[in-house]
Amino acid sequence: MAKDAPPRWDRRMQQRLARGEAAALGELYDRFAPLVHSQAHRMLDDEEAADLVTREVFGYVWENPDAYDPKQGPMRSWVARLTHRRSVDRLRATHGEAEGPDARAHDEELEHRVRKATAAARADYIVASMPASLRSALELAYVQRRDYRQAAADLGVTGDEARRRLRLGLQLLSTASPRPPDGSAPPGYGPTS
Repeated sequence: MAKDAPPRWDRRMQQRLARGEAAALGELYDRFAPLVHSQAHRMLDDEEAADLVTREVFGYVWENPDAYDPKQGPMRSWVARLTHRRSVDRLRATHGEAEGPDARAHDEELEHRVRKATAAARADYIVASMPASLRSALELAYVQRRDYRQAAADLGVTGDEARRRLRLGLQLLSTASPRPPDGSAPPGYGPTS
């Protein structure tokens, strides 16, 4: 099998959708609806808008199964990108265009909200995609407020292994942090002078 070949499930799903199999859409929905809805809700902070984006994303997938390009990554990533684009469009439409002297400040605020929502959605996706061992260690440390020794005991691993899992999990999450438009590190990140 070629290294860049899509997973078998993705290829079969795309073929079934292209044939118009309603059962395929149901299977796809069962697999990815929680991801789509939570990402949209995180970005929009609105349950009804998240429901609408979820319907729009799956409607688009149903009508355009050939838009998925397996060379660009797994179907899960494609669906997440569709959700992101749709959510950003909705966020921009909701906040409209400002005119007059406040237009620039309004546009900057909107772009800040889009970047922040994008980073939050990316963090959700990273956490959902990371191995369960890393996710469990992070949950113990940051949700349940356990130190690495307590996390190690709860996970049944050594202290060094618990620290390694926490470090890897945090490194993965750090890739989700928002970057200013100029590409520099966000405030509070990186070395201080």
